[in-house]
Amino acid sequence: MRAAIYSNGKISVGDLADPKPAEGQVLVKTLCCGICGSDLHAARHIDQFANLAQRTGGRWGLDPKRDIVFGHEFCCEVVEHGPGTLKRLKPGALVVSMPMTLSGNNVLGIGYSNETAGGFAQYMPLADRLLLEVPNGLPADQAALTEPMAVGWHAVESARLTPQDIPLVIGCGPVGLAVVAGLKVKGVHPIIAADFSPARRALALRMGADIVVDPAKESPYKSWTNAATPVGYDPSRFAQLFGTSPKQRPGVIFECVGVPGMIQRVLEGAPTGARVVVVGVCMETDQFEPFFGIVKQLNVQFVLAYTADEFATSLQLIADGKIDVTPLITGKVGLAGVQDAFDDLANPEKHAKILVDPWL
Repeated sequence: MRAAIYSNGKISVGDLADPKPAEGQVLVKTLCCGICGSDLHAARHIDQFANLAQRTGGRWGLDPKRDIVFGHEFCCEVVEHGPGTLKRLKPGALVVSMPMTLSGNNVLGIGYSNETAGGFAQYMPLADRLLLEVPNGLPADQAALTEPMAVGWHAVESARLTPQDIPLVIGCGPVGLAVVAGLKVKGVHPIIAADFSPARRALALRMGADIVVDPAKESPYKSWTNAATPVGYDPSRFAQLFGTSPKQRPGVIFECVGVPGMIQRVLEGAPTGARVVVVGVCMETDQFEPFFGIVKQLNVQFVLAYTADEFATSLQLIADGKIDVTPLITGKVGLAGVQDAFDDLANPEKHAKILVDPWL
């Protein structure tokens, strides 16, 4: 099979042996696969990525000196059933899966493995028990965005939102946009989203944001305060201690940037008593001043990925039209275009999500 293979800091097209489905696995044909921000980081900083994976429990267990086929946001077609499968899905069925497969009692990651090729390859051996059939005639390119939408849905679910909350999303890349989409489904308004990029702010509006903010012109936290502050509000310590003033609505801030310094900025800008959900994946050393969180009594939570139920729910939300992912798909390339696509995604004005079709 053909694949876009990462080796020695570059991605090029090459040939790999077709995978054979083992016990409990199904051979699938990859129809399309999204490029994730984590793929970009891994390609640029593979040694750091591998080191962090090892230090945090060997979640991926990759060797940076060996070849890797990235790709974990995929939609596929069933080709062949391996031994020990229920054969519940017919050949030709469209499927998605969480990016992992099973081999005996071992769970193997898809997309950051030296042993199993990810979605930038023409075929993959996926676990039969993890496959979800794509419903409602949903096209493969939209179904492929189940995985990134599940990341946002998990963050929203983890926030334990109430109808009184006013959410603020910092960063409108694919992760932030997935959070905005999840907030819209939850019906928590107004949704405020902030990003320096005009293109990303426009996408945030299309995904469900009520208010978008350019941080170069206005503080996102000021925008949140304007929305959350009732008439007659008295911010003085006396009024707040003794209840002589109406209360501001509660704040939930989703940090979706994932670069050093962002947590500190959120702690400084957040209102007292806010809940902070850190969704952006920062892979570099960072620092912040805990005193801001202590004085404001902030609740800070870190989240990653999703549960199996959240993944399945995300697929259904897309298939039912409750989340429209089509605005996010801004490009499609074949295997030969993957390296250029990685470079192009550095420009937020040009692209949100580029899909790879291994058969182009």
